[in-house]
Amino acid sequence: MGRLLLDVLVPFLVPFAGYAAYLLLRRRYPFVLSAWSRGPLAALVVGGLALAVLSLLAAGLFGPRGRGDYVPAHLENGVLVPGRME
Repeated sequence: MGRLLLDVLVPFLVPFAGYAAYLLLRRRYPFVLSAWSRGPLAALVVGGLALAVLSLLAAGLFGPRGRGDYVPAHLENGVLVPGRME
């Protein structure tokens, strides 16, 4: 579950981190609310959503395929058999 959240949250937060770095390079304090006015904030949200969608599409299109079927962990004769790919 954590990896699933990170796969979406990290690309979404990249534009915000980039803007904060830009503010630091311009010698402005990024923790002031006035630095994050409506104009840049809307653009950052749209950019973050676009990156999150693109990362999900890329993972779906270029993800590993053809590895066979996954057999989950199960009990055979009272012995736990770990999950594996067949």
